[in-house]
Amino acid sequence: MVTVHDVARHAGVSIATVSRALNDRERISSATRDRVLEIARSLGYQPNDLARSLAGMATQTIALLLPDITNPFFPELVKGVQTIADERGHLLLLCHNADDGAKARADIAMLRRKKVDGILLVAGTLKGRGIAGATSDLPTVVLDRRVPGLRSDVVTVDHRAGARKAVEHLLELGHRRIAHITGPPGISSSKERQAGWEEALRATGIEPDKELVVQGDFLEDGGYAGGRALIQRKVDFTAAFAANDMSAIGLLKALTEEGRQVPNDVSVVGFDGIHLAAYTAPALTTVAQPIFDLGRRAAELLLDRLAAAEPDKEPHTVVLETKLVVRGSTSQRR
Repeated sequence: MVTVHDVARHAGVSIATVSRALNDRERISSATRDRVLEIARSLGYQPNDLARSLAGMATQTIALLLPDITNPFFPELVKGVQTIADERGHLLLLCHNADDGAKARADIAMLRRKKVDGILLVAGTLKGRGIAGATSDLPTVVLDRRVPGLRSDVVTVDHRAGARKAVEHLLELGHRRIAHITGPPGISSSKERQAGWEEALRATGIEPDKELVVQGDFLEDGGYAGGRALIQRKVDFTAAFAANDMSAIGLLKALTEEGRQVPNDVSVVGFDGIHLAAYTAPALTTVAQPIFDLGRRAAELLLDRLAAAEPDKEPHTVVLETKLVVRGSTSQRR
């Protein structure tokens, strides 16, 4: 393995001069820098990132912490982050914490030991105080779901407004008994989407019926169980808004098993806009988040902060727009 000592010996200069050339520092002439860099290339020298990190320099490494690697929402998010990391020459590490606060804190502690430059965090139900302590002095950007009590940059969408779009679409189709399968409790996006469902109903003079609300978990199983619960309650509903697409897919199965046709008997709307939603039967109407752009913009924010002359500037919040995508799972009330 070629070392800086080898480069210095072949160039006939000191190790300090090689370091200045490799790190583009001052106190070295352009001619000497060019000669040292050419010799380093010819010898096949590769910088030791671990040694650089121990010296207090950037490692060109960032990490993305996810609560659920099985949800198709997250691969698209990762692609957005990876695109910017690749463009700017950074390595991306992935950590899966399954919404376990202790695991997330352990992951962050490990990432600190690895000298990562910053982290991107999809928070789920993680508690702000514990995560704030774990990430102190480590540049952090939160994606999609806010973390109360955590002071950091945020990239998200207006979940409440997106939910209103979903319910307003159903109301325009003549539906008045609109059920809601929520997301997990304790997640900001779940609360905002339920609030949007309530607001859209009240704006039309309809008081939300608690019997039409069942708790989900952002998974197919939760959507299926929620659909079964609504059926077993024997409540009348002609439409349903599920808090995410995976829940909506589970709901489609529950309705089909019961012999209820979608959309003839029940119209269904999801939230997220995952690629799979276009291939359900019928294809799912959904409120699409710009998932790729969420990841891309978050990575840009983090890397811009790392490169900034004032990295401790006030946290920045970016709110992206959602879009209603109408497909075959919704129709005029019959």
